[in-house]
Amino acid sequence: MADLFTPLMLGGVTCPNRIQVSPMCQYSAVDGIAQDWHLIHLGGLMMSGAGLVVAEATGVEAAGRISHGCLVLETDEQEQALADLVARLRPLSDASIGIQLGHAGRRASARSIRDRGKGESLPPEEGAWQTYAPSALPYNDQWATPAEMTEDDIIRITRAFAQATRRAVRAGFDLVECHAAHGYLLHQFLSPRTNRRTDAWGGTLENRMRFPLAVVQAMRDALPADRALGVRVNSTDWHPQGATLDDSIPFVRALKDMGVDYVTLSAGNLVPDAVIPKATPGHQVGFAERIRQETGMTVVAVGMISDPVQADAVVREGRADMVAIGRAMLDNPRWGWHAAARLGRDVPYPPQYLRARPNNWTDFQRIHPGAQPIVSTQQADRPSGSTWDRPEADKLAAQPS
Repeated sequence: MADLFTPLMLGGVTCPNRIQVSPMCQYSAVDGIAQDWHLIHLGGLMMSGAGLVVAEATGVEAAGRISHGCLVLETDEQEQALADLVARLRPLSDASIGIQLGHAGRRASARSIRDRGKGESLPPEEGAWQTYAPSALPYNDQWATPAEMTEDDIIRITRAFAQATRRAVRAGFDLVECHAAHGYLLHQFLSPRTNRRTDAWGGTLENRMRFPLAVVQAMRDALPADRALGVRVNSTDWHPQGATLDDSIPFVRALKDMGVDYVTLSAGNLVPDAVIPKATPGHQVGFAERIRQETGMTVVAVGMISDPVQADAVVREGRADMVAIGRAMLDNPRWGWHAAARLGRDVPYPPQYLRARPNNWTDFQRIHPGAQPIVSTQQADRPSGSTWDRPEADKLAAQPS
């Protein structure tokens, strides 16, 4: 059976294990361009032991970025910065590298996280811009009313997703993920709570799916066969007038039919009056499990998956094919290495960090009391006769390489 450290094929991409670093907004771009912070942030996560690292939600046009500090992939300069970033990340580990592309819709033009205490929506004096949505409904009375998208807007944004995908390929990413969750534009079209249109882009579920599916098809067409395409999908809006998991099942089936390689199952964040249950460990895994059972799609589970034994059980029990980890990775950027030690798996470290491997550091189990003893001669930091600071050196010396 598969476990957390079994390789996983996503389309033409092989991930060395089933740990994904979730895309996490950093609000640190300048004019949509990646900065040194992104190199430090993603560089550390490339050495986390994860099999896949996905860069933050990146706007396909300037109007679609969440905040002034968000990445955008619309210009040659933005593309070159990401190409330089990928080139510098690639040698750090064998992890695959992805990027999430999205459009924030009516949730665009927001303050960056460091200023959220003043309120989320940008006021005009702080550089607010025109936002777009399926219907002219503001998020709440603190947010500007978005422009209801015209046919020309729909065409423009579909093309923007395709063009950003082509730019991501040229920049060297292995994988592109489309953001169709968390109350952003594609999710706004999918939900009857935010899509009040009466034309071909609204009303029935089939019509509400039309624009998101057109976007994903355009992205699939822009991706070569050796790159993977994923979609982050909302499972429920947690609102009686919103979309449910039953709505997500035909959407995921349609995604699978058009060649999407995986979906990540999230929930909520669409409307402020949603009644969301208190988050508990693994609280969204059940959504991924049902989608996997009902559609046969490769699925990624999210939602307070922070313990290695818990993460391994999700995969081993067939509830999901991969787990995506966010805040636990920010807290512990070596989460994957420590998970391997907890599960008794022997994984490679960068040569510069060999002395921190369990077989090279006597203090490892004291610092990580849940770790399993690992007898290994892989990546020994010095000959076996050097015993004073290495665990069980006599046993190590007796083991074959």
